[in-house]
Amino acid sequence: MKKIFLLIFVIVLTSFNEKEKQNTFSKFEVHRGTNIAHWLSQTKTKGAEREAFFTKSDVAEIAKMGFDHLRVPIDEENMWDDNGKPYEDAFQLLENCINWAAEYKLRVIVDMHILRSHYFNAEVKPLWTEPAEQEKFFDLWRQLSKRLGKFPNGQVAYELMNEAVADDNETWNKLLVKAFEAIRELEPERTIVIGSNRWQSVNTFDELKVPANDKNILLSFHFYEPFLLSHYSAGWTKLKDYEGPVHYPGVILTDEEFMRLSDEDKMVTEEWKGKTFNKEVMLAMWKKPLVKAKELGLPLYCGEFGIMATAPEKDRLLWYKDMVALFEETGIGYANWNYKSDNFGLIDGNKRNEDLIKIMTSKK
Repeated sequence: MKKIFLLIFVIVLTSFNEKEKQNTFSKFEVHRGTNIAHWLSQTKTKGAEREAFFTKSDVAEIAKMGFDHLRVPIDEENMWDDNGKPYEDAFQLLENCINWAAEYKLRVIVDMHILRSHYFNAEVKPLWTEPAEQEKFFDLWRQLSKRLGKFPNGQVAYELMNEAVADDNETWNKLLVKAFEAIRELEPERTIVIGSNRWQSVNTFDELKVPANDKNILLSFHFYEPFLLSHYSAGWTKLKDYEGPVHYPGVILTDEEFMRLSDEDKMVTEEWKGKTFNKEVMLAMWKKPLVKAKELGLPLYCGEFGIMATAPEKDRLLWYKDMVALFEETGIGYANWNYKSDNFGLIDGNKRNEDLIKIMTSKK
């Protein structure tokens, strides 16, 4: 008899724990988060080295810092081989991450970051011209849905594609609807994250066409303005050799400073000469996504923003303070780019950027 009662107790307790786990994530809402870059995206690292790069202890640390979600970029080439066969070790890492996040009560956005047919800075992007590549894109999401559909809708969301760059906005609008429908056939209530064309820019947000009558959508934009500050001396940009003046807030590069630059530096900085950037200016730049979100009654999210560590530290931190203050004032969820790197990271190797971490997790 005791064994029967014990068995009943275990069953009830297990059922209770499962319900509690579901209740923890009753609705998908995100406030402050960070990107887990260069783990399952934009990396050639595999095996033990990749496993060690991001672990359960990192998730625990992120939760301890005060974040409530992770944005996890994944690349097609890191998740599937050339024949479309899933790399089981990569998928296991992704599922591990989601389970670790659940343990620490963190939500997760799985972001389709780079496709073989589409890289945001590539000159040729077959995704926009080849129907077979488009169907492949939809099928990748069907596969992801079948693998990740077991996780609560309140804990995991899907981001259709990172920084779409089509020749015209309508081309992206048409493709996103088909990708959206492919997921909806399998998961009617999963939150889907959608951004506008051309690097999820605020400037194209008014032309974004969002699937109608669906409240399980999170609208997303990215923000790296002013670029002269955010990508100061960035090696992959035209600013790679620029080490001249830059300021925030106020006039980012004065006319007098500009005139003292070399001819080479003038060529790469002229568009910022004499321009003012501050909290008010940045809020005005967000007008299109703010209006779109209000019109549709949908939440708004900034999935990427950041300043290179090479930028002047004082100006860099003042920019972050204004960004976080604006997010708090407008109710926009956010995730900085990114958690661990030498360029934008909260953590660089064994060094913690404590001032940045404090700003990123501060509460009004």
